[in-house]
Amino acid sequence: MKSATDLRTLLRQIDHKGYPAYKDTKGSYQFERYVLSIDHVQGDPFAAPSKVRILVGGKQAGFDAALYDTPCKRIALQDYILRKVAGTIKEYSFQAKGSGKSGLLGISHPGQEILNRSACVIDGTNGNLTIRMEVGFPANGRTINSRELEKILFDFLPVCVRQTLFAQAYRKEELIRIVNLAEDQQYIREQLPRLGLAAFVANGAVLPRKSGVSMLPMKDAVAFQSPASMEVELKLPHHGSIRGMGIRRGVTLIVGGGYHGKSTLLKALELGVYNHVAGDGREYVITDDTAVKLRAEDGRSIQKADISMFIRNLPNGRDTSSFFTEDASGSTSQAANTVEAMEAGAGVFLIDEDTSATNFMIRDELMQRVVNRESEPIIPFIDRVRELYEKHGISTILVAGSCGSYFHKADCIVQMKSYQPREITAFAKKEAEKFPLAIDQLPQAELPSFCRIVKKDEAFLRDDRIKIKVMGRDSISINKEAIDLRLVEQLVDTEQLNALGQIVKWMKQHYFNGTAPLGKAVELLYQKIEKDGFEAFCGGGVPGNLAMPRKQEIYETLNRCRGLVRIIP
Repeated sequence: MKSATDLRTLLRQIDHKGYPAYKDTKGSYQFERYVLSIDHVQGDPFAAPSKVRILVGGKQAGFDAALYDTPCKRIALQDYILRKVAGTIKEYSFQAKGSGKSGLLGISHPGQEILNRSACVIDGTNGNLTIRMEVGFPANGRTINSRELEKILFDFLPVCVRQTLFAQAYRKEELIRIVNLAEDQQYIREQLPRLGLAAFVANGAVLPRKSGVSMLPMKDAVAFQSPASMEVELKLPHHGSIRGMGIRRGVTLIVGGGYHGKSTLLKALELGVYNHVAGDGREYVITDDTAVKLRAEDGRSIQKADISMFIRNLPNGRDTSSFFTEDASGSTSQAANTVEAMEAGAGVFLIDEDTSATNFMIRDELMQRVVNRESEPIIPFIDRVRELYEKHGISTILVAGSCGSYFHKADCIVQMKSYQPREITAFAKKEAEKFPLAIDQLPQAELPSFCRIVKKDEAFLRDDRIKIKVMGRDSISINKEAIDLRLVEQLVDTEQLNALGQIVKWMKQHYFNGTAPLGKAVELLYQKIEKDGFEAFCGGGVPGNLAMPRKQEIYETLNRCRGLVRIIP
C-alpha cells in the first residue's frame, strides 16, 4: 500500500496533463488514521464522478462493539453515521473549482426509513468502517487541475473523516439513543407474532406527511390514539411501557368518510415494514415485515403465474394455472400480485379499495343474479379472504370506502374519523345482518403452484458488460429491457432499485441455469445476502449507491421482467 505522501507527489507530477493521467491515482493510500482507496477514476470531468472508499479500522474508529453487535443496531448506527457524513461533506462539495463535475463530493442521502446501505458499512465482527462516496476530480477543460484535488483529498476529506468516522466525534448518549431505538423497534417486530398481531401503531404517532412530495411529518397533525378495545401495552427494553393499537391477525377492515385518514393509516402500515428515524412520527408504527401491498396494475406482464385460485374457466380455454400475458387487465394483474405475494412469503396483505380492480374485489348480489357464477371466470377476493387466513395463515388489512360487503368477512372493523380510529365491529356486524350476502359455496382452492423454472439467458452468459440503468423510483433498464416498478409501492428509495438491478443481473448469470425454480433461486440468494451482504450479488466491486431491498421486492422485480426472465411451465 502506498502512502499519502506518494499520492501527493503523484498529483503534483500529473498537474496540467491530459485528464487520462488521473488513472494513475487508482489504488490505496495510507493516511494518518484511515486508508483512502481510489477505486474508479472518471474518464473526463463531465463523466460520472470517481468512486472512492474511506476505510477506518475498528480500533481506530473506536465505536463500542455493543453499538453494532446485532444487525438492527449495526444498521441503525451505519444510518446515523451516514447522515452525519452526508451533512458534513455537503459543505465542501464544489468548493474545489473546475469544469463539469469538478469538486463534487457526493454520498447517499437517506430518507425517513432506516435502510441497510452500501455507502456506510460496519463489519459486525471487528468494527471496521467503510464509507463509499463520489468525488469529481477537478480539471480546467480536460486538463488536470490536481492542486484542487489536493484540497479535496488532503484538506476537505480529512476534516470530514475526523468529524464523522471516529467515536470521539459523537456524544456517547446520542449513539446509545440511536441503537436503543433500533432495539425497541426490533423488539416490537419480534413480539407481533407472539401477541397474534399483524401490526402495532403507538399512541402519539404522527401518521400524516408534510406534503405529497415530502415524507417529513406534518406539522400540527392529529396524534394517533388507539381505541380502548384495541389498545395493547408493550414493555420495551429501553423506552419502557408503550401503548398503542394492536391490529390482530385475521381480516381487518378500515372504513370511514373521505379525507378522514383511512389511506394515511394504510400508508403508515405499508411502510411499517421498515424502521424509521427518531422524530419521524412513525418510529413505533411496526408492521409484520413480510407484509405486501396489493393493487391492480393494468398493463403489467405476468410470467406463467398460477392464478386459478381467483380466475378460471376462461371462455378461450386458456390455462390459468400457468398464465402468461404481456398486458394484464386490472383484475388479472391483482390476482397475479396476490399469488406472487403468497410465493414471496407474505404474512399480511395490505389493500386499498381505491387502487383495486372492483371486479376482483367484489360482485354484489344483483350482479350475481344477472350474471351467474358459471358465466363469470373471476372468483372475487371477498370469496377467498377468509380462506386465505384460515387455511394459509395470511391476514388482510383492507381500506374500504364504499363496499360494505366486507363487514360480513371482517374480524375487526375500524372507522377513521378526523384521523382518529374507532372500533365499530359490533355495530357494523349488526347493521350488516340487514344486508345478507348471497350464499354461494365455493370449493376451497388448492395452494397455487410455485414451481416456475427460469431458462438460461444466453445474453448474460456471452457478455459480461450488462448495462443497467435506473430511472428514479420508476423502473430499471437492463440491456434496454425495462422492468416497470412504479406500482411496487413499498420500494422507497432509488438505491433499492440500484440493488435490484444488480440482483437481477447476478441471478441471470449465476442462478438461472434452466433447472432452478424461481422461488428456490431467490431463497438461496437471500440466504447468501444475509451472510455476505452486498458482496453476495456484486462480487468484489460494491458501488456506494445501493440499499438492500426486502426478499418480497426481489420477487416482485423478477415477476415484472419482460423478455428478461423467460419462464417455462
